[in-house]
Amino acid sequence: MDAHQYCQERAAASGSSFYYSFVFLPQDTRRAITAFYALCRELDDVVDECHERQVAETKLDWWRGEIGRFASGSPEHPVTRALLDTAEGHVIPAALLLEIVDGMAMDLDHARYPDFKSLNLYCYRVAGVVGEVAAAIFGGARSEDDRNLRRYAHELGLAFQLTNIIRDVGEDARRGRIYLPQDELARFGVAEADLLNGRDSPEFQALMQFQYERAQTHYDSALAALPTAARRAQRPGLVMAAIYRTLLEEIRQADFPVLRARISLTPLRKLWLASKTWLFP
Repeated sequence: MDAHQYCQERAAASGSSFYYSFVFLPQDTRRAITAFYALCRELDDVVDECHERQVAETKLDWWRGEIGRFASGSPEHPVTRALLDTAEGHVIPAALLLEIVDGMAMDLDHARYPDFKSLNLYCYRVAGVVGEVAAAIFGGARSEDDRNLRRYAHELGLAFQLTNIIRDVGEDARRGRIYLPQDELARFGVAEADLLNGRDSPEFQALMQFQYERAQTHYDSALAALPTAARRAQRPGLVMAAIYRTLLEEIRQADFPVLRARISLTPLRKLWLASKTWLFP
């Protein structure tokens, strides 16, 4: 199978909202971001699908080596071969890809986070860096806008990850992981056992409202930082923001049923949001 075809099938099979933000891109850019997204899926699946720690560590170490081979121009895996076969792939720093691997590795060592500062490092690695690489692939910024574009990318990546954490509270708890900071659980009077046993309460609702408001703040900060000159090129990120903010609002309006259900948007609604945002960014 052709490397780009592998990445396309990998991205489409995931059913992720990210796929809908690529639909309207020119072919060359779409190939690059699809390959990068497929790489992120491969790394994410190492931790999610390997139930033995040693196996997961071995696979992540292999990926560190593969990123080195990517940097030297001789990758072996279809996703890294496809990424290198794009103009954008040649300018992605290997150090950023290694940060993403390190973020995935944190899931092997951290099933709890004492405070938001420690959680923020995880979010930066698994989402903020992803946002920076994606924004670089989309391009469109003048050199003097680079700092603001990176801030936009990091803030948007953090907002996406916080939305994921809210959406997946119950699912993550059933897998033994709690991403909500421990000090915030204590502040709102929510016990770990409440999450592990799927027990809703007024205290839990207040905790989730707090998480919702923080996520919205980061969406606002991201959009405020986006340079005007880059707005058209960065439409894929804006599509994702529209989809994720709509999802976040659906969760809030349903009174945060995340302990017992996983709310999602239909593919048709995602496509509608993508079309509307692409035409009117």
